[in-house]
Amino acid sequence: MNSESTFPYPIRLAASLICVLLIIYGLYALQGIVTLMLYSLLLAMLLFPLCRKLESWKLPRVAAIFVCLVVLIGVLAGIVWLVSMQMANFTDDFPKFQDKMNAVIDRAQRMADDQFGLDKTRQNNEIKRITNDVLHNSGSYIGTFLSSTTSTLADLSLVPIFVFFILLYRDFFRSFLYKLFSKTRRHRLDDVLGKIYVVVQGYLTGLVLVIGIVAGLNTAGLLILGIDYAWFFGTLAAVLLLIPYIGILVGSLLPTIYALVTKDSPMYAVGVIGVFSFVQILEGNFITPNVVGSKVSVNPLAAMVVLIMGGQLWGISGLVLALPVTAIMKVICDHVDGLKPYGFLLGDPEYSRELKPTTRLPTLDSLRKRKDKVEKALANEEQPQNQEDTRN
Repeated sequence: MNSESTFPYPIRLAASLICVLLIIYGLYALQGIVTLMLYSLLLAMLLFPLCRKLESWKLPRVAAIFVCLVVLIGVLAGIVWLVSMQMANFTDDFPKFQDKMNAVIDRAQRMADDQFGLDKTRQNNEIKRITNDVLHNSGSYIGTFLSSTTSTLADLSLVPIFVFFILLYRDFFRSFLYKLFSKTRRHRLDDVLGKIYVVVQGYLTGLVLVIGIVAGLNTAGLLILGIDYAWFFGTLAAVLLLIPYIGILVGSLLPTIYALVTKDSPMYAVGVIGVFSFVQILEGNFITPNVVGSKVSVNPLAAMVVLIMGGQLWGISGLVLALPVTAIMKVICDHVDGLKPYGFLLGDPEYSRELKPTTRLPTLDSLRKRKDKVEKALANEEQPQNQEDTRN
């Protein structure tokens, strides 16, 4: 007997919802290991072309993977070194920044006293009260931040190990999938895996290239305005593109505040906002569509929903992993008959193809014209036949 006829639809719907809730709870409870594995899987896909190229040069797989990891760690170490150098220079100039910040605050207090009648002594008392409250509660915040940072760094130290084993046992994992989906033909499974790899690889390489282009544009704009530490601020805002839609906006706040404090005119801060807004428009409408293309064909509404869900589920890691994971899920949904509607829902809507009618019902006039044509054709066929019968 068919299971669908055994259990009513409300029971099957409730069971499906319970399963979804259990999966979400499991992902939340195991977020440490799940995010670690996802980061490792994405990095392994990013390094796979280099590893395969080294193996084609008759280099053993273990040695090829080791070279790939050395390259990855070297690139990351170089980025960290450059950022630390910029931070060191910024720290050296911090007393000057602090003096200018105090001057700005003093000017704002005088303006508040002149315009709104707020006594400067009262303002200082309020500032001291707010500062004391912040310092009183900062102990728990700092402890939480340090513990979470330490835990994150400890987890990230395991990423190279996981990447190593994922690349080393990639054939073993493929055999496991063959056994797990034994009823599915291997060529179809290979097709799904190939499309997942193409989507993720295209997204990652395109994202790295987009970050480089945006960093160059941000830095050039800040240099034209004469903002100090232009390379640091421009690169920081570009790296925050890992958090889609909101990353570059968050990255523009720090150089805007810096320009507002260090420059004599507030127009420099307006110029910084203009530069980052212009780069944001270029990135969203020209750079990303042309570089990344349609590798991640997730419509903007679905992207915003999964970003919010990812942030609620895994925090910053959820914002970073939301789009590539959703792209993988879309590829899977597009190849499973029962999940194809969900894959269609995640994809870009094709209004011209879906909403344009492919056929039109014939009108009464067209039917009459067709009838007249048929009758004339029949009459023309009968006339030669009648003439031939008359001759006989």
